Amino acid sequence: MPIEKMIERAREIGLDRLAVTDHNVIEGAFTAQKLAPDLIIVGEEIKTTAGEILGYFMTEEVPAYLSPKEAVQRLKDQGAVISIAHPFDRRGNAPWEWEELVELAPMLDAVEVFNARVLTPEINNKAKAFADEYGLANAAGSDAHSLGEIGAATLTIPIFTTADEFREALKSAEINGHLSSPYVRLISRHANMAKKRQKALHPNEN
Repeated sequence: MPIEKMIERAREIGLDRLAVTDHNVIEGAFTAQKLAPDLIIVGEEIKTTAGEILGYFMTEEVPAYLSPKEAVQRLKDQGAVISIAHPFDRRGNAPWEWEELVELAPMLDAVEVFNARVLTPEINNKAKAFADEYGLANAAGSDAHSLGEIGAATLTIPIFTTADEFREALKSAEINGHLSSPYVRLISRHANMAKKRQKALHPNEN
């Protein structure tokens, strides 16, 4: 989605902060932060050899397909806040096994216990159960791939400006939100397929 429109939408619905966590890239988040430094948190959704990890307050991109521990260590090295993305969602990505998360738990700050794009509440409930059992903060994400999805999940937390303050604020987070329509995934899938077809037809175009 256009970065300027994303920022406009976030301000329109009254968000104080917006984390930009594109899949496996960080350039767009940096661009957004330059346009709205008071609003944007630079982050990334990193695909590992297991599931996906979220980093917030990042300064360097972490490549995809590292082991979970290596990805987490790279995030720790830059002082990022670390969360697990939609850990038990089995659609469209490799889900985490419970045992994998148990091993990783001591290195984490939070778990995404509410993701607006999952199909059933039970998926989020299982994530909540894991976070509570292992004493991890509760995070939430709109997982927005379109302007209309921005704000589907929000957190009410104390004011923060740094990674450490955000890490502490998450411990008292109040989650607000609703599940997005199942159709948003279908629309995203078609859009991704169209991009792949375009790239195949014009492989040398940027």
